[in-house]
Amino acid sequence: MFQTTNALLQDDGTVCPVAEYTARLRNDGFLIIEDLVPELMIEQINEELRPAFRQTPNSEGLFWGFQTKRMGRLFTKAPTSQGLATHPVILAIMEDILGPNCEKFQINLTQAIRIEPGEEEQVLHRDDEMFPWSHPGSEFMINAMWALDEFTAENGGTVVWPRSHLKPVQREVPAEELVRAEMKPGSVLIWLGSTQHGGGANRSRKPRSGLTISYSLGWLRQAENQYLAYPPEVARQFPEKLQELIGYKVHRPNLGWYEGQEPDVLFDGRPEALPALDLVPRDIELIIQEFLAGKQVA
Repeated sequence: MFQTTNALLQDDGTVCPVAEYTARLRNDGFLIIEDLVPELMIEQINEELRPAFRQTPNSEGLFWGFQTKRMGRLFTKAPTSQGLATHPVILAIMEDILGPNCEKFQINLTQAIRIEPGEEEQVLHRDDEMFPWSHPGSEFMINAMWALDEFTAENGGTVVWPRSHLKPVQREVPAEELVRAEMKPGSVLIWLGSTQHGGGANRSRKPRSGLTISYSLGWLRQAENQYLAYPPEVARQFPEKLQELIGYKVHRPNLGWYEGQEPDVLFDGRPEALPALDLVPRDIELIIQEFLAGKQVA
């Protein structure tokens, strides 16, 4: 799969319209991409998560819910989910919207969510409310919710308020303005961090499971502490792109280093002493070179 200016050409010869997806996301605040990965891949993830879901107790909180299970560290609990995190279509969308405001974007959190029968609807919220200052006109984060089961209006499909990213926050919204995500396993719901949404009420007799991977600007604090979730001895086994996404590369200039070097130096052990390196973008490096050249002339 490779990227053109506005689309991705997939391995099967079909074209994925990235520009159309990002336009819809900017306009509506959310979109659903149907059948983005094969159901066989989702079946494998469900199999990998089964023991963890059995062991995980229900959440305890008005926000998280009392009939909902939530868990992180998905890249070790369900290794197949790594392919969701690095899916080219998802990364192209993130690059288009988040990329202009950071040197590199990152994974903010991973969370598997199982809404059990009887769970109430979650309060509408914006995910970027965790960042305590106003930033109209730019996005700090974007979430991708992958359907592990069929999502319906009855079983707790995520509730989204279209175009709410363009409005002030409201907790009470007319029901007719809300969209309840309905999609098959292998499909993905993507929404902006500034879009109001919430977990749906499960009025069915079966649980509904989804897998969220959230992305944010690379200079923000991550919601899930990726370095505790995946310490160096674990992360060194991951694909290089995933290592970068969880934070084992410096966000230039100089954010996230270890002893003045790229943190992935820890994949080869823990050296006692290292020389500090200039971990700056090329344009800043050129400014420094020009400044020093001018001093030498003087």
